[in-house]
Amino acid sequence: MTPESQIRRILDLTRWAPSGDNTQPWRFEIVKPQHVIVHGFDTRDHCVYDLDGHPSQVALGALIETASIAASEHGWRMQATHRTESPEAKPVFDLVFDSVPELARDPLIDVIEHRSVQRRPMRTQSLTAAQKASLAQSTLDGHQVQWLEGFSMRLQTAKLMFRSAKIRLTSPEAYEVHRDIIDWKQQFSATKVPDQALGTDPLTTRLMQFVMGRWERVEFFNRYMAGTWTPRIQLDFLPSLLCGAHFALLAPTPPKTLNDYVAGGRAMQRFWLTATQLGLQLQPEITPLVFSRYAREGRPFSRKPGLHALAEQVKFELEQLLGSEPAHRSVFMGRLGSSEPASSRSLRRPLDELLIHPH
Repeated sequence: MTPESQIRRILDLTRWAPSGDNTQPWRFEIVKPQHVIVHGFDTRDHCVYDLDGHPSQVALGALIETASIAASEHGWRMQATHRTESPEAKPVFDLVFDSVPELARDPLIDVIEHRSVQRRPMRTQSLTAAQKASLAQSTLDGHQVQWLEGFSMRLQTAKLMFRSAKIRLTSPEAYEVHRDIIDWKQQFSATKVPDQALGTDPLTTRLMQFVMGRWERVEFFNRYMAGTWTPRIQLDFLPSLLCGAHFALLAPTPPKTLNDYVAGGRAMQRFWLTATQLGLQLQPEITPLVFSRYAREGRPFSRKPGLHALAEQVKFELEQLLGSEPAHRSVFMGRLGSSEPASSRSLRRPLDELLIHPH
């Protein structure tokens, strides 16, 4: 295999890194066979969830770690360097690969393409001590895992997710995001989230499609027909209750910079891939982190009255759940457990669509 084909193989695996709503906020420029420039971007200007671009930065970290893992298949070691002069909303990273013949192949390579999101209920069987030890040891650079286990903690987390979902389903700003990212009547989607992966039953899914056609319908259903209750129960409360455990991934100190969130993304990706390797399924739980930070920093995020007070309640419940100091250090949350792999999932753009050709 030539160096040119090796780098394409590495990037073909790298593109499977996770990103919020399958935005895939990166493009690749192959400068030479062992030097790739990653042109990142975030969606803060139009996505209420991408507060200061931090979720997109976590995704970029996952991408960089995936590239490092994939490179080990060829005996290549990767060094990633952030171009600090690049705009924060469009960060640029240089990935340079060196040949290290004695470098061991990372076994996480085998699950890169199989890692996916499971939004449906899982088994409530507790994780074993060995599984938790493997997951805790998988993280990088001093990141730690805080476990939320047992029925009482799952119930407390389910209530938090249920409340956070009310903001998600009644905010016009969130509606605009959901309207644009759901791929209706699809099992797979290369650029969006297919509706069959949402976790609702077929009848609720079709009703959601109709209601989400116009914001006026959303408001009518929410006001007069308790429109948020069924999706909140199906998408948030029951899945939160029915899982093996919830977890928070904590940075060594409260993350502040782009590189802090990128480091969190690298740790998160190794955690998620390790979970996949162990036969566990995972679903991210990002919205409480986002809405609680809006509240903590006193930043407006919606033109709809009352949602800021709800965000304050989410902040309070998150800090009750994790503790105030761990809540400030959290870069990622999720639930995981045993279940069948998701039958519907987001795919990725073909590599050629992600390549930028140098002038």
